[in-house]
Amino acid sequence: MSNPIDLFDLTGRVACVTGASAGLGQRAAIVLARAGAKVVGVARRADALAEWAKATGENAAVVAADLSQRDQIEEIAKKISAPFGVPDILVHAAGINTREVADDVTPEGWDVTMNLNLAAPFFLSQAFVPDMRCRGWGRIVNFASLQTTRAFPGGISYGTSKAGVGQLTRAMAEAWSKDGITANAIGPGFFPTELTGPVFADPERAARNAAQTCIGRNGELSDMDGPLLFLCSDASSYVTGQVLMVDGGYTAK
Repeated sequence: MSNPIDLFDLTGRVACVTGASAGLGQRAAIVLARAGAKVVGVARRADALAEWAKATGENAAVVAADLSQRDQIEEIAKKISAPFGVPDILVHAAGINTREVADDVTPEGWDVTMNLNLAAPFFLSQAFVPDMRCRGWGRIVNFASLQTTRAFPGGISYGTSKAGVGQLTRAMAEAWSKDGITANAIGPGFFPTELTGPVFADPERAARNAAQTCIGRNGELSDMDGPLLFLCSDASSYVTGQVLMVDGGYTAK
């Protein structure tokens, strides 16, 4: 029997992490690199990406791109593959929440939300699946949300996109897992990131959210490390089509 710790070793793997310029996306990029993977970080902000890559070292590369531009996905995929080859781990952490109430949702805001949160994970994955299939190994990790199953004020477009991510994950698993490619999603609770800045800027609201969890606190970035590494490694080889809620039990109450 091999050492169980080896199941989490990503040495020799190539990972792509979108949204790697900040928050949970950057945390994912850091964790995968520390586990041995060569990591390509993708985001719009080139300066923030460069800082992460400099701190990470030779196993990091960056692609500055706007994934909400669907007609650019094919070209972005080529740029992602250039530094280390076609990735066999994809973490789709890039996302946007316009926080528009239903009466104020605009077609422009709706489209950018759906393109970045829902379309980009599919079409970027689709671009890399043929190579994963040839290898017989791949890991796709989407980012779901509390709003995958819950309705929050000001979240109609964001929540719709994240509900779609739940079904997208199951459909990816049905389509590709027979080829050795697992597809799962992580559903974060409330973590202190740029995306949740307005939530944590209100101490009373942040405290209410903490009280809603079973554990009694909001998330810390380190809480994501284990679940993410599990879903990106051999440790989860028989897990696919699942949404793992990393929310301190928020959705259990």
